[in-house]
Amino acid sequence: MSWLWRPEGDGGGLSPWEKTRPEDPKVADPMDPSKMVSNKQANRPFLGYSEYRNRREQEHAAWLQRKNERDEKLARGEEVSPEEPDPTEEPEVGCLGLLKFILYAVLFIVLAGKFITGSFLWEHELPNLRHLIPTNQRLFSERMLATFDGSTEGKPIYLAIDGDVYDVSSGPLTYGPGGPYHMLAGKDAARAYGTGCFSTHLTHDLRGLSEGELKGVENWKKFYASHKKYYKVGRVSHPPIDPASPTLEHCDPKKAKAVRTPEQVEKLKHTHEGRDEL
Repeated sequence: MSWLWRPEGDGGGLSPWEKTRPEDPKVADPMDPSKMVSNKQANRPFLGYSEYRNRREQEHAAWLQRKNERDEKLARGEEVSPEEPDPTEEPEVGCLGLLKFILYAVLFIVLAGKFITGSFLWEHELPNLRHLIPTNQRLFSERMLATFDGSTEGKPIYLAIDGDVYDVSSGPLTYGPGGPYHMLAGKDAARAYGTGCFSTHLTHDLRGLSEGELKGVENWKKFYASHKKYYKVGRVSHPPIDPASPTLEHCDPKKAKAVRTPEQVEKLKHTHEGRDEL
């Protein structure tokens, strides 16, 4: 057991493991057949490449011999078979091959343009690829959604319509501070989309809307859902609406009169201004 304490062995220069380890088989050196080299793993890429080179050289020599024999027959006027190409010659890319490559590339680009943008000539804007990427959409409270109104630098701009929250950061001139629709950012103003009352109907309450106004809300929902730059990021959780609470009146007096509930009419009858309005 002394070799445990003396890994170099007991004077023989080799440890017991090295003495009993099987040696890798020897093979002829492809560069010099008179020599033998080890067939260990580190040598195998070199041996494989050398074998490939030798095989190619033998194939070329055989082809060259057949070519010489054919030339001799041809010189004697004998009938010969068609000339055989060199099997080891690398094919060259000529003008025809280059033209084929260009044709295939143009065809691929044209078809890709139709698939990606809807136009063979890439005339339309690139779609928002985020629509194709699955994401873990968030659930927002009304208070959290209000913090994404564009007033905080570096924060995205979100808006909601009928519960669906969309990222509209790509339209800062429209929804950002100073924009014409900044009042919609950071809130669910679904009612305003249907009535057009963007100063008084900034709420998700859709009670009392006419059929045409509800259809308008649906059209806006489709607009955001299919937009190339805006994309859905989650849902907003609204507290329940008290059914007994009054609905907002329309900003247009004529439309307001048309959609008044019986309770609103009865309330107006008890005031002097209300009677004049009725």
